[in-house]
Amino acid sequence: MLLLHCRQYSCTCLNITNSLGKAGAWKYSMILCFSAGGRGKDGAPIIIFPEYSGFSEVPEEDFLNVVTYLTSIPSLDAASIGFIIIMDRRKDKWSSVRGCLSRIAGAFPGHLQLVLVLRPSRFFHRTVTDIGIKMHKDDFKMKIVMLNSLSDLHGYVDKSQLTRELGGSLDYNHSQWMHHRTAIENFAMTVKSTAQMLQRFGNELAETDLPQDVQSTKDLLAAHTDRHNHLKDELKLALRQGSTLSGCIKEQAAKSENHELNPDETENQTTVERLMAQLDETDNAFEQFWSKHHLKLEQCLQLRHFEKDFREVKVTLDGLMNSVKTLADTADCAARVELLLKDLKALEDKARVSQHTHLQALHGDQLIQSSHYAVDSIRPKGVELRRICDDFSNEVQKKHDVLSKSLQIHRGIDKWCESGIYLLASQAVDKCQSQEGAESALTDIENFLESAEKNQLTELKNLHNQFEMVLSEDLKVRITVGCVFVRRAASGTLALKDCRPNRRGPFSPLLQGLIPHPNVLHSETPRELQGVRNVSGLLCVQLIYSDDGTSATLPVHIMTELIETERIYVEELQSIMEGYYVELNNSEFSHLIPPSLENKRDVLFGNLPEIYDFHNKTFLMELENCVEKPELVGSCFLNRKEELQVYEKYCQNKPRSEVLWRQCGDSLFFQECQKKLDHKLSLDAYLLKPVQRITKYQLMLKEMLKCSKDEGMVELEEALATVIDIIKSVNDSMHQIAITGFDGNLSELGKLLMQGSFNVWTDHKKVHSKVKDLARFKPMQRHLFLYNKMLLFCKKREDATEGYEKTPSYSFKHSLKMSAVGITENVKGDSKKFEVWYNGREEVYIIQAPSMEVKNIWVSEIRKVLTGQLEACRACEQTDEREGSTKKQNQFKQH
Repeated sequence: MLLLHCRQYSCTCLNITNSLGKAGAWKYSMILCFSAGGRGKDGAPIIIFPEYSGFSEVPEEDFLNVVTYLTSIPSLDAASIGFIIIMDRRKDKWSSVRGCLSRIAGAFPGHLQLVLVLRPSRFFHRTVTDIGIKMHKDDFKMKIVMLNSLSDLHGYVDKSQLTRELGGSLDYNHSQWMHHRTAIENFAMTVKSTAQMLQRFGNELAETDLPQDVQSTKDLLAAHTDRHNHLKDELKLALRQGSTLSGCIKEQAAKSENHELNPDETENQTTVERLMAQLDETDNAFEQFWSKHHLKLEQCLQLRHFEKDFREVKVTLDGLMNSVKTLADTADCAARVELLLKDLKALEDKARVSQHTHLQALHGDQLIQSSHYAVDSIRPKGVELRRICDDFSNEVQKKHDVLSKSLQIHRGIDKWCESGIYLLASQAVDKCQSQEGAESALTDIENFLESAEKNQLTELKNLHNQFEMVLSEDLKVRITVGCVFVRRAASGTLALKDCRPNRRGPFSPLLQGLIPHPNVLHSETPRELQGVRNVSGLLCVQLIYSDDGTSATLPVHIMTELIETERIYVEELQSIMEGYYVELNNSEFSHLIPPSLENKRDVLFGNLPEIYDFHNKTFLMELENCVEKPELVGSCFLNRKEELQVYEKYCQNKPRSEVLWRQCGDSLFFQECQKKLDHKLSLDAYLLKPVQRITKYQLMLKEMLKCSKDEGMVELEEALATVIDIIKSVNDSMHQIAITGFDGNLSELGKLLMQGSFNVWTDHKKVHSKVKDLARFKPMQRHLFLYNKMLLFCKKREDATEGYEKTPSYSFKHSLKMSAVGITENVKGDSKKFEVWYNGREEVYIIQAPSMEVKNIWVSEIRKVLTGQLEACRACEQTDEREGSTKKQNQFKQH
């Protein structure tokens, strides 16, 4: 709409703007001819040629400019009737009349209805004129009426339409006419320039890419707002100029009650009012356009703030989550467990997870409800925020439960062990010298064990087994001490097997080291007795505790997690296949399937059936075979290297799948399937699972590699490299399929080795030096694709769909054959730059990488391509030499 109004301005200005001022012919506009605004009886515009002796001396160009301008002033309707020309030649002679008529006949630009000529008044010239008209009338090819007097003229044109010089009453002021026409022309040019500014600004707004950070968005919003306000001021100024001009024209009619504007003055007023109306309409159209653009920028700023806050919250929560996970689950005493619980509470208070994160998620919900254009970008982040919040809360609660249980166990064992130590220490040696005394001591011990039921410590072994995963090694020692004590007491061997006197009591050597004297239990004790009280001393560990290898090692944990997540992954794929894929062929749901989805099941799901069959029938079982031997998992991935390539095909189809989903994702068919499956998320979330899974393998293999020993290390490293290469190929292929405008066949260029965005400067020997200098200071944003045979330069573009994120495409701009390429690794002044030159440096491309790491990788890869080409050339030359030598030998033998 805005551009349409701009074009209307241009047309109006072109109709009004004429060559009169450009040619400097204003000085002839009165003495040569003029239009006082009079009209013929049928409304035909009148142009008056007054007496002017120097008519023949007026340059042809100036004559044409004046006449063209005067014929452009009346409306199209009036001009279509035809113009009437009145030539006053009463004081002139025939040669002047003939010259004037000849010029008019040969150059008059409009439709000419009638030429009225006041013939020369002197007898001789009048006679010659009459004869000349009769002889040359056919040569002029226009209707000419020769008049003897003004009364004859009044018979053709009413006096009210003629100036006083022609005996009429029409009030005409040429100076005022010039002033109004000049003002109208200036106003028309102002309107034209304003329209052009609007058009340029509108094009600039339409082509502006939305920034990717908060500050850039603020700057762009401020800059565009300033430009908008400036243009609004220009529009207001133009409207004031038009209002002033319209008022000046209307003042003519206000001079007296009887005065009325002549047709030309009325036309002038109409022209000004039309320009002002168009200017006002364009102002409204521009405001509507600006309102949408301003809303888009404000929403972009809201989105960037939301994304920034999202990243900050996520980083904070990830850090706190890591702190919670690394916080110990237990300690060697109750006091230290209490400290861990305090640390956990401090982390929870520091996070303030529920309030801050949920507020951020609510902010995202508000943006969605306000019809934000990036709903599909905001909604997953809101879901992610709530998930992170829930995960953090669950992890804190889980850690709190474990620590609380650990504290309960510590306190119970401390109390029970201390009571047992007091009991053992209080046993009288003399009392146990007899069978009866030993039995009495054993009875006291059995009574003590029975009292353990009140403290929920009767089944210490069960407690050990139940909480083995969360207990520290020292706590396991303490539980084991209790178990040994219970076993020996229950077996009756505590006193009955060895009733011989002993300075430290009747007990077996195993327990003698655990019995301190009552007098030293609450004093500074030797190291071994401190070990008894803490049940973590060296003596207890040596006598009682031995590691039986039942605790799981880290590789086993990782392998268990890999297998468990693989089972979940297969189950999710199965639910998609059975709940969506198969149901598309179910006749019961055929009426719910949208037309846009018909015969496009393979587009929406890609090769998901192939992925499901591979994991369900093959890969899951092979991983399960590695549960007890995690070191074999590397070979498992290597053996299935080819099958894992199915992910590349799936990811290449993903853009098509997403476009189709946006067209039909809200249909009743998918809603019914989701409800039937009881899925919390819609199908598009599950279609992302394969993309997420291939990256999960990379993380799992990295963790496995960190904790693995020599066995299987080589296979793990190769497996990790394989998975990373698959992910890279998937990523590269996703970019490659977005290349547009390339005439050749990409598959013929060899393998895609690298792709990425760079700043590029060009330097061509054949280009003019000033252009070269300019090119050096203006980098181009280019996305480069490196193949074995060619280097492509593309321009990244982003196509936006309303309500969805922009998707990139790469418009092909230029290519270089690698066989003619050279490279300079270092460019003076910037360590991140390198040069790629072509055909002996006729063309030089200076490429600036985003980082040194990226530069080094690209330089290394280009070197490999060039080295490979060189080696291939040498091999061909050697082959040719050998074939030539063999041929000469054969010729020699023949001779």
